[in-house]
Amino acid sequence: MSRSYFPKCVALSALLVLSVGALDTFIAAVYEHAVILPNRTETPVSKEAALLLMNNNIDVLEKAVKLAAKQGAHIIVTPEDGIYGWVFTRESIYPYLEDIPDPEVNWIPCRDPGRFGNTPVQERLSCLAKDNSIYVVANIGDKKPCNASDPQCPPDGRYQYNTDVVFDSQGKLVARYHKYNLFAPEIQFDFPKDSEFVTFDTPFGKFGIFTCFDIFSYDPAVVVVDEFQVDSIVYPTAWYNTLPLLSAVPFHSAWAKAMGVNLLAANTHNTSMHMTGSGLYAPEAVKGYHYDMETESGQLMLSELKSRPRHEPTYPAAVDWHAYASSVKPFSSEQSDFPGMIYFDEFTFTELKKNTGNHTVCQKDLCCHLTYEMSEKRTDEVYALGAFDGLHTVEGQYYLQICTLLKCQTTDLKTCGEPVGSAFTKFEEFSLSGTFRTRYVFPQITLSGSQLAPERHYEISRDGRLRSRSGAPLPVLVMALYGRVFEKDPPRLGQGPGKLQ
Repeated sequence: MSRSYFPKCVALSALLVLSVGALDTFIAAVYEHAVILPNRTETPVSKEAALLLMNNNIDVLEKAVKLAAKQGAHIIVTPEDGIYGWVFTRESIYPYLEDIPDPEVNWIPCRDPGRFGNTPVQERLSCLAKDNSIYVVANIGDKKPCNASDPQCPPDGRYQYNTDVVFDSQGKLVARYHKYNLFAPEIQFDFPKDSEFVTFDTPFGKFGIFTCFDIFSYDPAVVVVDEFQVDSIVYPTAWYNTLPLLSAVPFHSAWAKAMGVNLLAANTHNTSMHMTGSGLYAPEAVKGYHYDMETESGQLMLSELKSRPRHEPTYPAAVDWHAYASSVKPFSSEQSDFPGMIYFDEFTFTELKKNTGNHTVCQKDLCCHLTYEMSEKRTDEVYALGAFDGLHTVEGQYYLQICTLLKCQTTDLKTCGEPVGSAFTKFEEFSLSGTFRTRYVFPQITLSGSQLAPERHYEISRDGRLRSRSGAPLPVLVMALYGRVFEKDPPRLGQGPGKLQ
């Protein structure tokens, strides 16, 4: 940036701050970043080599930040692992780490870079925020020394944390969050002793922050929304799409809808690892999303969001997910149920054999009801209604109650639950409900080509039905009511589908 331009930038920034006040809406941006990865090695590189790689990634992020700011964005979220990648040992990640202080220290790294030692990454992120008058959310690594008096201190004498940082439009560090629920391959990082509930206030609402698999947990994801009453969540993630139920865009949009907050989700982009899917999600509607398994480039998205969605007339009403399903008798059927696997969980399925019908399938305490009408019953595609009520135990332990209608991969019933990408069968009408024992149910509908169903084509009724409302025929791949029963979880989550090696 030239010296001649700098005073103008400062003047514009000052005017912006004065005019912002309390905003009713704001422009949010997320950037899906195709991360420049280091060479695979268990031998630590030099700090200089680590910084070179990180600066190469920040060069890309800088272009996104500047472009977002020019388009009026107030805040931009970048992905988890977006500055150095994700495949490390505990030793090989060390050159990439910096000491990240508690935000209470009132620090603008861009103006005082040496205050907490050598922190070039924090300095550069701070300057990006300050020079472009935009909040910047990024994910980096924190290191904290410990000693033998701490019984949990690792043998190398330090804690290493997967860490989100937020710099405000003045470049000040305003939030630091240590990821609480690590995925199994994250051997380079330590679990924090306690869950952190991190929030920060802006002129455009109160924000919470957590990372990737944290979205599956009660601590901190539900707590920061329900107890701290945030308006929006900033969410760096490195999400490996696991079809049919754990694809990033459908799950994240469903979470925002169910929790009643804005969700600003920035995913990494790596098609070889099925990593794609970022978006800007409001409680009442998806504002924009990106899903691209065809190219290797990053993508910037912007959208206007309500600053305080709870106060809006469009704010969704509370849903009783048990009401309708428990008030009706199970639909009788002469056909047999059959088992099928989805992400290592054994569902109970029943086949949809006609172009119209009513079905109930049950497992343990959960009964799932479906009423549907297809445009036609094709002979080359098979659909099934499935139920799962149990503890998921592979790559993490968490209790689920799920009702799902899905297309089987082939006409062989053994493939029901396997990934599938396209569908030609169209549903004219549908109503899916379940006897859930939790209020945390995430409704999703994915159409052929892994596209989200537009909100105008369906609704979530207050009595717990996911149902059609437009009469438009939809080529459904999967629809699901994905329930989390937190009180049945083991004492602590530590693994999950956020990232895979």
